[in-house]
Amino acid sequence: MAQTTPDQAGETELISGGHLVAKALKAEGVDTIFTLCGGHIIDIYDGCVDEGIDVIDVRHEQVAAHAADGYARITGRPGCAVVTAGPGTTDAVTGVANAFRAESPMLLIGGQGALSQHKMGSLQDLPHVDMMNPITKFAATVPHTERVADMVSMAFRECFHGAPGPSFLEIPRDILDGSVPLEKARIPGAGGYRATTRSAGDPDAVEKLADLLVKTEKPCILLGSQTWTCRATDSAVKLVRELNLPAFCNGAGRGTLPPGDPLHFQLARRYAFDNADLIIILGTPFDFRMGYGRRLSPEATVVQIDLDYRTVGRNRDIDLGIVGDADAVLTALAQATSGRLDNGASGRKGWVQELREVETAAYEKRLPRQLSTASPIDPYRLVHEINEFLTEDSIYIGDGGDIVTFSGQVIQPKAPGHWMDPGPLGTLGVGVPFAMAAKHARPDQEVVCLFGDGAFSLTGWDFETMVRFGLPFVGIVGNNSSMNQIRYGQIAKYGEDRGRVGNTLGDVEYSKFAQMLGGYGEEVRDPGEIGPALRRARESGLPSLINVWVDPDVYAPGTMNQTMYK
Repeated sequence: MAQTTPDQAGETELISGGHLVAKALKAEGVDTIFTLCGGHIIDIYDGCVDEGIDVIDVRHEQVAAHAADGYARITGRPGCAVVTAGPGTTDAVTGVANAFRAESPMLLIGGQGALSQHKMGSLQDLPHVDMMNPITKFAATVPHTERVADMVSMAFRECFHGAPGPSFLEIPRDILDGSVPLEKARIPGAGGYRATTRSAGDPDAVEKLADLLVKTEKPCILLGSQTWTCRATDSAVKLVRELNLPAFCNGAGRGTLPPGDPLHFQLARRYAFDNADLIIILGTPFDFRMGYGRRLSPEATVVQIDLDYRTVGRNRDIDLGIVGDADAVLTALAQATSGRLDNGASGRKGWVQELREVETAAYEKRLPRQLSTASPIDPYRLVHEINEFLTEDSIYIGDGGDIVTFSGQVIQPKAPGHWMDPGPLGTLGVGVPFAMAAKHARPDQEVVCLFGDGAFSLTGWDFETMVRFGLPFVGIVGNNSSMNQIRYGQIAKYGEDRGRVGNTLGDVEYSKFAQMLGGYGEEVRDPGEIGPALRRARESGLPSLINVWVDPDVYAPGTMNQTMYK
């Protein structure tokens, strides 16, 4: 804490580096840090206690980083993880990399040996900044205690420049433990050290898009993750409904439109992309999930809207590119299309009906699988039961490969911000830390997480952290004792006789793992018992694992269509 010590002028108020960190976090609105302790960083804990910042200590630094990422996604405020030097920081690299690819604003603070011991071989000394540079928007060493809070605010500023992302600060031990006169330390005030304005894009480009929209007969829009990142839900829904614009959602954009909305489509996307005359891609890069842009009709007019200029037009030519905040751009677009004698909405009724027929046919074709009574359980039946189980307040998290690919076709969150997945890095192990962050940030909402058995194994020990901090959630393990997404590719490439090399897991009863750690658990082998088991988990009020044994020889269409082996 700030302390008073005598000097020649009387008494001077001193403050330590760790307490400056805490003050800077408080100024940014951070109310929680996720951490695993280490001698280099304990003064930050002391500062957090004084500033009223919660300290959630986990069992692995990867979990801390993933939880900070998840916290940012849920709250819209940057997450923060604090880890010690050396292996503490390297353990967190995966979480930072995941946030980088997912455009999630978080700050990782790593310890470091004392500056006075630089290059002397101090405990856990590594070139952290060099390692973090490629996977962060900003990475630096704090050189003096006076600069601690200033550089924390600098890191947060970079987190929100353009498309969001992570920053990293290395703070040497003597900088954190050292004290300086309070009046010499720059402590930026809340809201006073980074821009609050949002770009609405080039007005001429927005006007051009408005002209395209009102004249087109077969448009569609893909609402990607930046729809949620920019909190553009209301403006997206307003535009879609006013223009009778068919909408698809992906990533964190899922839930923008509720299930059953007449303009919300999920299964007709390929048909729409093949037949639309205008396709608007909002906040989604042309990466592997979009076939690098090749899944869009070459005859369609393609418009891309994104926070990052580097994403616009990457991998595929476009007809119009707008760089700006999704909410600001959509608001400006709605204004540009309003007041026209004909905004094109009525002329699109036939197109909307055409897509609805395709959507309905795809749903009806798959419905028998979703209602299957087969044993082992068809994964479609499992994700169907989860979808039926979700309420308006349920936040859904997907952590896995093949099983989560099934869920992406069936599960529809009921509200914006209620879908969480790792993002384009495809990281396994985000489930428990995302659930931790979501339940801590939104204690009145239910958290439901579907794990693959391989994914749960990576960070599952922090189930104990959920128990310790009283963070109940409904966890489901889709258990096929395999890393099935990889297994399918190996069989396709090398044949059945080599299909079980390096991808087969033991038959683990994860319900017992949950019970051992103080949670609730059940084993389910009968598809009719999935729903009742989920309800019992909800009623238990504990962190839970419902271990559902699914058919290991059934693969998701997305797995069978993957391109990595082709």
